[in-house]
Amino acid sequence: MTQAKCLVLPGERFENALVVRPASMTSVIVLEGAERDYSESLAWYAKRSTGVAEDFDIELDRAFSLIDAEPTRYPKCDARHRFFLLRRFPFRVIYRIERDAVVVVAVAHGSRVPSYWSHR
Repeated sequence: MTQAKCLVLPGERFENALVVRPASMTSVIVLEGAERDYSESLAWYAKRSTGVAEDFDIELDRAFSLIDAEPTRYPKCDARHRFFLLRRFPFRVIYRIERDAVVVVAVAHGSRVPSYWSHR
C-alpha cells in the first residue's frame, strides 16, 4: 500500500493495526493480519515482476478508496463482514464497518481456505 495517497496515524484503540486516513471523514484501519496478507502477496508478485507488484499495490489503494467512499455498497460475506473483489487480481478485501472506521481484516487470495481470517 503506497503511502502517497494516505496519512498513516497511530492505531489508538486498534492495537497492531495500521490506520490509513484517505481524504474522507472515515478511517480505514488495516489489521496486522491483513497487512501480513498484503506484504506476502506483494513479495510474491515482486519476485515475478516489479510491474505486476506495482499494479497490485495500485489496485489495493483503489480498493481502499472505493470501500472508504461507500462502505455499505459491497456484498456481505457474513453477518459482520463485507468484501470487495479486486479487478485484476484473485483477491478479496474483507472488511467490517465500525462506528467511525472501516476495519480491513484480510486481503484474501481466492484459493485460500474461506474464512481463515474470521478470528481477526
